[in-house]
Amino acid sequence: MPSDERPSSGTPMTFREMNLRVFAGEPIPHVFFQPRFEPWYAWHQTFGGLPERYRGVPVRDVYSELGCAMRYMHYYTDMPSPVVVSYSPEVPITEVERGDRRTIVYDTPYGTLTETYRHTVDDTWRKVEFPVQRPEQLRALRWLHERTEHSFSAPHFSQGSEYVGERGEPQFWVPKSPYQALAQVWMKLEDLIYALADAPAEVQATMAAIDASYDPLYEEIVASGEVRIVNFGENIHEQLLSPRYWHEYLVPFWERRAGQLHAAGIYSHVHIDGFFHNLLPFLKDLPFDGIEALTPTPQGDVALEEIAAHIGDKVLLDGLPAVLFMPPYSREELLAAVERTVALIPRLILGISDELPEGADMEGLERVRLVADWCRRHTQ
Repeated sequence: MPSDERPSSGTPMTFREMNLRVFAGEPIPHVFFQPRFEPWYAWHQTFGGLPERYRGVPVRDVYSELGCAMRYMHYYTDMPSPVVVSYSPEVPITEVERGDRRTIVYDTPYGTLTETYRHTVDDTWRKVEFPVQRPEQLRALRWLHERTEHSFSAPHFSQGSEYVGERGEPQFWVPKSPYQALAQVWMKLEDLIYALADAPAEVQATMAAIDASYDPLYEEIVASGEVRIVNFGENIHEQLLSPRYWHEYLVPFWERRAGQLHAAGIYSHVHIDGFFHNLLPFLKDLPFDGIEALTPTPQGDVALEEIAAHIGDKVLLDGLPAVLFMPPYSREELLAAVERTVALIPRLILGISDELPEGADMEGLERVRLVADWCRRHTQ
């Protein structure tokens, strides 16, 4: 297992320890590199793009072989998520699969909610029809969430923690904030924006019902005494919301829920992986300890220097544009970006923003190895 020595000590420091020390603002022996390549690895396992030495090998072992840290316990690892969603027995749910279509129907006293998925060429189910299209369907969605419970599974967390081992502090993400859940899970963004204009009270009541369904989850995470770092998997893109909605709907939720975790000594970070130039002024005041996936140019819409100027004292997780791990960009350009990121960002968990592209060939993985080797030789 790659490690280094603790400062002023002869005993080894594991990636798991280093992971927590970054969040605590404590010194570590070298630059901490925690890329995410699980989807890339799963895709190439499925479609035969891996050399013989990797076929059938668990992804955690590839992290060890490359000499870099692992972040998520349940992301393309076949480990169960610690977040469990359950429905009351009074909720009839019907799932039908025909060919490349899968339909899930929730029956409620206020009408049915139907979501449809299509099986794609990359062997993945993609949502193509959302359950809610009109404001009058929100009452049915509230009824559903009033009979939905999100809970924390300590056995699942223990299983995932054992899987990750000392490769990093085992992490997972909590469900999306009510606004993001409506914008990405239950409605098309366009339908949500019209509903907020036409029936704001209906939308706000539905957000409250979604939020309430999360109560057991946060209470059980706090009570577990095992969780150290939690991700808010928001997938923020500035085109999903206005600054007004950011402050009105997202920030209050984040402050309350991240506050619950902080009171129990649990660190948190939020996933912002789209364009975010107009959100820059708000980043330093977010209630999180870190921000994950902020993507600088040439892939994103913000220069690295702008990120450094606006992130405040937060940990930046990732920071290397994913496009640098594949042509036409060279290895030299990638390493130049590594050096610039390390020099500019004081509190850093270096990684790929957002993750290694599935379209990259084995050169992509070799570039991960290249960065891992560089990081183990350099302090920040």
